[in-house]
Amino acid sequence: MAIHIVLVEPEIPPNTGNIARTAAATDSVLHLVKPLGFSLDEKSLRRAGLDYWPYVKLEVHESLEEFLKKYTGRRMWLSTTKGEKLYTEADFRDEDMILFGRETAGLPKDFIEANKEWAIRIPMSSDTRLRSFNLSNAANIVLFEALRQLDFPGLE
Repeated sequence: MAIHIVLVEPEIPPNTGNIARTAAATDSVLHLVKPLGFSLDEKSLRRAGLDYWPYVKLEVHESLEEFLKKYTGRRMWLSTTKGEKLYTEADFRDEDMILFGRETAGLPKDFIEANKEWAIRIPMSSDTRLRSFNLSNAANIVLFEALRQLDFPGLE
């Protein structure tokens, strides 16, 4: 059993490192979709993941198109501020994929529009100037809801 966390064009190494650490701790699969805003051997990325990198189930994809072609037919939830459905309304299943866009722009708008029934969001105050949550925080929030729904498979 596994949930897949997919980071599409991540830009900030510490965010990816933090998510990698979470993936290792939860036996989730981490997918990184290029282009990346950093090198996978950057010191800051490694430092954020500490000594967890050997335990990360990692797949790197050359593009969103390549990733989508490889995983055609899989259930993919799009985490976006544009989602009409709350992340808690999603019916997560084993092997679902949760996609997150890059920190400065999110997922491509046309991709969201073409898959809006799979777009989910984390509720936020409308009185704030914030555009979104930090990527690693958002990934943790949505991932743990998926794991909760699956009764935290294999976790203590």
